[in-house]
Amino acid sequence: MAKQADSAALKHVLVVDDNVDLAQTYQELLELHGYQVSIAHDGVQALKLLTQSGVDAIVCDLSMPHLEGDMFHNAAIHVRPEVSDRFIFVTGHAGHPKFEPFLKHINARVLYKPIQVNDLLAALQGMLGANQK
Repeated sequence: MAKQADSAALKHVLVVDDNVDLAQTYQELLELHGYQVSIAHDGVQALKLLTQSGVDAIVCDLSMPHLEGDMFHNAAIHVRPEVSDRFIFVTGHAGHPKFEPFLKHINARVLYKPIQVNDLLAALQGMLGANQK
């Protein structure tokens, strides 16, 4: 596990999920693995955080109040184009007709709830490794 923590050093992850308990669980787990974590409970709040600081990865729920994950993604890349390939979407709605075309169009990483910790860590590790220069 030390290797994971070393590679995660100083990596900032934005967790966007309207489920407060789940967002806090993600935060605790990711911080245990050496990530710096910010939390937003809807897309509007996440967009504000994104405009204030950069992030290395975004773990984002799709179904949320105020600004759903797909719309947050579109707004986020408008404000910060460099984050377009930094999204990992989490959803409990596999094959949902509203979100499935969006997910296929952007070719995003998707984890279906309930997600396994190792799957989330592997997705982050794969993304951050691919985004490093």
